[in-house]
Amino acid sequence: MSYLSTHIRVVGALLVREMATRFGAKPGGYIWALLDPAAHIFLLTLVFGAIARSPALGTSFALFFATGYIAFQFYQAMSSYLNSAVRANRALLSYPNVAPIDTVVARFILQLGTTSLVAVIVLGAIIATMRVETSLHWPLILEAVAMACVFGLGVAMVNCVLFLKYPLYEQVFGIVNRPLFLISGVFFLPDSIPAPYRDLVLINPLVHIIMSFRKGFYPEYRAIGLDMNYLYGIAFLTLFAGMLVFTLSRKTLRNE
Repeated sequence: MSYLSTHIRVVGALLVREMATRFGAKPGGYIWALLDPAAHIFLLTLVFGAIARSPALGTSFALFFATGYIAFQFYQAMSSYLNSAVRANRALLSYPNVAPIDTVVARFILQLGTTSLVAVIVLGAIIATMRVETSLHWPLILEAVAMACVFGLGVAMVNCVLFLKYPLYEQVFGIVNRPLFLISGVFFLPDSIPAPYRDLVLINPLVHIIMSFRKGFYPEYRAIGLDMNYLYGIAFLTLFAGMLVFTLSRKTLRNE
């Protein structure tokens, strides 16, 4: 019990440190965390609203792109921020009470809270300004968020180790990860893609995350091809691999 309480205190202290480092003492840091996704959604709405009469779902371009972008961000922001958790706190790992996993847990809590707050504010503002009443299906929304976070955490835990051991891998991962925003269904519905290309798109677990998230906002959305069993399998398999690699590399994470 004392071991657990020690790590809870360490995670709490690291969380405060991460908040101060990331957002600073001024409120401008928190405002930017909100303005960044809002600006992306506004730009997408502006561009696609000019070239199309209506979105692929519903009547609001803003809601359509917001549901895709924010669902994607639950994975992307999580994995990107956690990738460097150990490296950014290397000096603190010289203290025996601070374990590498504590740095990951602290950043996970902060990123989950930040993205959730942004999602509530941005999506809430869009829905509040819509003339059509929106019916939300919370189990699907929360399930998609949970799977995005689990998948992002697993990827980040693997990367924490591999980025330290193999600097070239970090460059390769950045190149491979960059186009995910374009092929994960943020701009389009996978249902509209003809076979066999749709089957290739559905290999990407982020596509299923976004489809599930959108289905929670659009009751009429059929989400053809959505496979939650596949998503659960990939997400937890990735998390297991991340935990295994992270655990076996504890000495490397401290001493590299």
